[in-house]
Amino acid sequence: MSLEMYLDLFSQPCRSVYIFAQKNDIQFDYKKISLFEGYQYSEEYGKISLLRKVPAIKDGDFCLAESVAIMLYLAEKCHTPDHWYPADLQKRARVNEYLSWQHSAIRIHGSKMFWFKLLIPKALGVEIPKEKMDNAVEDLNASLNLFEEKFLQDRPFIVGDQISLADLVAIVEIMQPVGAGMDVFENRPKLKAWKDRVRAEIGAELFDEAHQAILYAQEAVKTMDPKKMEHFKPKILRYFLS
Repeated sequence: MSLEMYLDLFSQPCRSVYIFAQKNDIQFDYKKISLFEGYQYSEEYGKISLLRKVPAIKDGDFCLAESVAIMLYLAEKCHTPDHWYPADLQKRARVNEYLSWQHSAIRIHGSKMFWFKLLIPKALGVEIPKEKMDNAVEDLNASLNLFEEKFLQDRPFIVGDQISLADLVAIVEIMQPVGAGMDVFENRPKLKAWKDRVRAEIGAELFDEAHQAILYAQEAVKTMDPKKMEHFKPKILRYFLS
């Protein structure tokens, strides 16, 4: 049976899984879904993932959620090149360190900026209070500073001279605010140079394809049906603004 991947490339974790699979020539059946239309809450999707999140995969009778778990599974099953998840104890520990840290830092702050600058005001019609916006920008900048000073330092990539899962997970999250019109690479030459190296290693065509939806998000939001977002509105506002 073929490997099925349930993805929405508006989602950062979905982009990391998609890029990883494509870059490593892992064959899969692409099940494109729309988070904004609520497919993750359907009865059908519940049979794939009770977590109701993307990405998710179905490999025969085996279902798995969470992007990091999925990529580690695929790395081991498909014997991807060692640099993605190094066998070397300390290099692997560095990858794990970043993957463990990013959930409560780059991920949450980059995602919040996308919602604050684009989706909440444009799709939900709710303005973000200035204090909350200022705090969100400050939090994102603090995380980016830590990323440069602690995780990247003066190395080409997080672990050293080669790209790893840490870089892949990092870049998709750092690109999220860009989709809302916030150039996080401006005045950050080290971060910009790292991004260019990651894009080159992934392949410019694949990188751009995976990020096409997010980079055109400001146009896409103009055609979104507000009625489809009403179901999520209370939950989203409670999560981001309470």
